[in-house]
Amino acid sequence: MLKQIYSFTVDDTREVKEKSVEKRKNEQGVEEEIEVSKTVKKAVPFEFILKDPSRRELEEADMEFSIEMSRCIKKGVLTKAMLAKKYSDTGGLLSEGDANRLVDLYARLAELEANYTKRTIKNRDSKKLSAKVKEELDNLTAQLAITRRDIVELESSYQTVFNHTADVKAQNRIILWYIVHLTFFKEKESKEEAKPFFDGDTFEDKVDNYYAKEELDDALFGAVAGKLASLLSYWYFSNNTSKEQFDKILDDIDNPS
Repeated sequence: MLKQIYSFTVDDTREVKEKSVEKRKNEQGVEEEIEVSKTVKKAVPFEFILKDPSRRELEEADMEFSIEMSRCIKKGVLTKAMLAKKYSDTGGLLSEGDANRLVDLYARLAELEANYTKRTIKNRDSKKLSAKVKEELDNLTAQLAITRRDIVELESSYQTVFNHTADVKAQNRIILWYIVHLTFFKEKESKEEAKPFFDGDTFEDKVDNYYAKEELDDALFGAVAGKLASLLSYWYFSNNTSKEQFDKILDDIDNPS
């Protein structure tokens, strides 16, 4: 069974065959029971599971983030740190205090991410992490979550300034990576194991399948695409796996005020 972050159910209208028994008279006038099969449209519940990523998957996602950042910078797209430094030096839309705090937070985030990567690579071949290493990694994860939260809260006041930075493009890329790799599904009543919702052997293959579903107006995809993006974005930025909070996010989507 998949270790999961969260799961939820959506209905999809499908054509299914339903069997029933009817009583009819045969040519001799004798009443018989006949099995009749009809095709009807019916709401079929599907369970969607957000898989808890392995340490290897987290590393692969972080690598994709770095690749996208590098690609954007080569094209001349500024990072948030570059933009904040620019405003801290020259003034502009950001206050001097906020700009300087963002510069410090970005530096802190880079330091924490480097330490986390260093420790995971160093212990990659270990079949079982020691209690000390596990505690260090858990502590780094918590600090990363707090630093990311502080950055998001501060940036929210200047959202339009940072919308087109390399960081945002890389963040969108990593969230897409998580969506296509961590989303599994199955019919709710089925005893079969859940399978990947997006087909493909590589990230690019899965992304192609993502956009194919979108272009073909796949009904099931349409029902879950926004939910997947919201849930995994929240999980990525907050590192929170609270079922109550995930439930609230879905409730807000299904019942907008």
